[in-house]
Amino acid sequence: MNNKKHWIALALVMLAAPVIAQKAKPKSAEAEATYRDIQTTLGSVPAFFKAYPEYAIAGAWEAMKSVQMNPNTALTAKQKELIGLGVSAQIPCAYCIYFHTEGAKAQGATDEEIKHAIVEAGLTREWSTVLNGLQQDEAAFKAEMTKMAEFSAKQAASKAPPPPAMPITDAASAMKDMERNLGMVPTFARGLPPEGVAGMWRQWKSIELNPSAPLDMKTTGLIGLAVAAQTPCRYCVIADQEFSRVNGVTERERHEAVAIAAIVRHWSTFLNGAQIDEGQFRADVDRVMANVKRSGGKMEPPRGTGAKAR
Repeated sequence: MNNKKHWIALALVMLAAPVIAQKAKPKSAEAEATYRDIQTTLGSVPAFFKAYPEYAIAGAWEAMKSVQMNPNTALTAKQKELIGLGVSAQIPCAYCIYFHTEGAKAQGATDEEIKHAIVEAGLTREWSTVLNGLQQDEAAFKAEMTKMAEFSAKQAASKAPPPPAMPITDAASAMKDMERNLGMVPTFARGLPPEGVAGMWRQWKSIELNPSAPLDMKTTGLIGLAVAAQTPCRYCVIADQEFSRVNGVTERERHEAVAIAAIVRHWSTFLNGAQIDEGQFRADVDRVMANVKRSGGKMEPPRGTGAKAR
């Protein structure tokens, strides 16, 4: 009987050994250096970083930090957070929405600017659905976008005031207003149900062409491009790229907006797939943002530290 108990005990020890060994396994020097850099940069190490695979955390952190938290990018910190929020809102990702909303606030974004970023994201998804559903020839669509962008550029160069507002009550009046503001009625607009043309044009115009909107047209367009890039919607990417040039967006700014969208999608996938505790996540974000506010809105390491975790 004693011999039987001995073998049972030995078997249990052997089964537990891999677990014990796994828990006791030391972290790699690269991972330890990364956690230290996260601590230095954010003021704490959020639990979701510790949940990320250790062998990949250095690269993932560097990718996030080098663009999103870099003070020397073409885009401002506020623009990057609003772009991240727009992408988050339409995934949708509750984790990322919270992170980028709090991040945008920490960078001085107002409630109205935050709402505008969200409605621009929603507008892009709405028109992505229309454009892909109607299946317009892509080359013809691009030619129309180029023509409309050139019209807008000429209008801006002439410094002529925008056309006076006119009542938009039905499809006919909406299309007349499109021609006044865009130089033509795009083919996809003619494919909409007549009953919906007026409302959809008024909505688009009030967000995309509104000089009194909370965000300038440049930032609004970058949010649209970021959402389009990861939807993905080739039509929307074409349109946003054409009109971004009119609004003075540089190639570097476009590339950064796309990179932010990619980073958001990466972390959204991990956070949701790993089922990170949302309460813990929000508490971690609150600590990070409190540190950002204490640092005067900066989410970066002190001067003299490198950009890399290694």
